[in-house]
Amino acid sequence: MYNYRITPKKTANLFTVYFLIILIGCTGNPQKNEKIEAGAEPAMNTLTETEEQQGWMLLFDGKTFEGWRGLGRDSVPEAHWIIEDGAIRKVESGKVPVQADGQPLSGGDLMTIETFRDYDLTFEWKISEGGNSGIKYNVSEEMSTRGGPSHAAMGFEYQMLDNEMQPDNLNPTHLAASLYDMITCENGTLKPVGEYNTCRIVFNRKHGEHWLNGVMVVEYDLGSARFDSLFQASKYRRNPGFPEKRAGHIVLQDHSDDVWYRNIKIRRLA
Repeated sequence: MYNYRITPKKTANLFTVYFLIILIGCTGNPQKNEKIEAGAEPAMNTLTETEEQQGWMLLFDGKTFEGWRGLGRDSVPEAHWIIEDGAIRKVESGKVPVQADGQPLSGGDLMTIETFRDYDLTFEWKISEGGNSGIKYNVSEEMSTRGGPSHAAMGFEYQMLDNEMQPDNLNPTHLAASLYDMITCENGTLKPVGEYNTCRIVFNRKHGEHWLNGVMVVEYDLGSARFDSLFQASKYRRNPGFPEKRAGHIVLQDHSDDVWYRNIKIRRLA
């Protein structure tokens, strides 16, 4: 019989082989792990490393109202605005708690403390059945509150609507993703009520765009003959300074219905 003698050197080699086998079994295929990680859904209300490098910033951290206050107020009208499941929720007016004397608590629009002039804004929203609301931009707080206390913004509006159940659907320029009362959303596909829509507003120099679920649905240029004609036909025509470009606030509208916002991000373009 062949006499195989295990020497200390051979023992060390065997331990090395066993260790490599165990290590490979624990780590698996590194390329496969990278693919899984790359394909994972990004966390809500966070920035990816690429977004940070591109200059994006969060307007909502998913937990607090940091960076926001009520329009014409020093604080957030919290009974009307709450944070729920990582989203800002506008509470339906009929569900808002009342004061000790039975009178409803005062509400109003919610706006960014910072102002923005040229930017790319992305966000997700969903609305309740029959709901009507909007996100406003190019908002001057001074213009909105001129003539007395007011908590409603004057600005361009990205309309949010239940296109099926809300009676405001009779006006084409009031359909979801339209530039409210001015330009009708075209070729847009809205998610069913209760599901989040992914949206985008580009406002750069005199050019504006509305996007809905990956498709550009509104496009305009300030000062063009087309835009001036649309402005004169809108309800804003009595406000001569309304269409002027400015460093304005981003505003979530208090329009009595339940609506939710999340993943609100912005990138300055100038």
